Amino acid sequence: MARLGTGIGWRPEIAAEIDALPGVDWVEVVAENVCPGHLPPELTRLRERGATVVPHGVGLGLGGADRPAPERLAALARRAEALGSPLVTEHIAFVRAGGPSTGTPVLEAGHLLPVPRTRDALDVLCENVRIAQDALPVPLALENVAAIVRWPDEEMTEAEFLTELVERTGVGLLIDVANLHTNHVNRGEDPSAVLAGLPLEALAYVHVAGGVERDGVWHDSHAHPVSEPVLAILAELCARTAPPGVLLERDDAFPPADELAAELASIRTVFERASGAAHV
Repeated sequence: MARLGTGIGWRPEIAAEIDALPGVDWVEVVAENVCPGHLPPELTRLRERGATVVPHGVGLGLGGADRPAPERLAALARRAEALGSPLVTEHIAFVRAGGPSTGTPVLEAGHLLPVPRTRDALDVLCENVRIAQDALPVPLALENVAAIVRWPDEEMTEAEFLTELVERTGVGLLIDVANLHTNHVNRGEDPSAVLAGLPLEALAYVHVAGGVERDGVWHDSHAHPVSEPVLAILAELCARTAPPGVLLERDDAFPPADELAAELASIRTVFERASGAAHV
């Protein structure tokens, strides 16, 4: 996978702040929020300065029963080409249901819904991933998602599910350590056990984000500072392997520029220190 370094999720609300942040090697954009023919000038300036831009899709629904829509795949491909991206990323999730095959209207969830960890669900996901890979001009990596509840009758752990997905498709992994923490609080899953079972040679990069706990439930808000437990999971991951990149996500309640810079610096410190200690 391409070497990316330390990055931040690009959002129009903080475009000026990102432009002035020191040490930003790359950014990730929500693919559906950019138009290939009309890129924001701030994003164009970042590219001209040598920053890598990776489109991060939220609408393919590769974990759903339907095959990925050709028009959605074509749109994602156009964004990768327009941005000169070394890869594109999406989620291991489904986002819609219904449609002509069911005789019901299409229902958009407006949320990334977790895929049941069953062999039937994995078969569907693998076929959808292969279709997406054939349609995209660059490699694809998929992100683990956060969940509040567990599907009944699951047959595999998260690590087993992701490992077989990689083995069967060759897809890359985007590991969100904040989502591992979310699933630890909400579902009792051990982040260390997940990391120990992952095929880390497939790692494309890492997401880090903040959240908040309310009434015993962890909400992956992307609107709060990154917590110490999430940084600890990042450090453990970096101690196991040197990730090609790490990225801070922030989607709401944007802090002042100095707080954003400090948060990015703390992530960079963990990333570089832990990676260096493991691989000297």
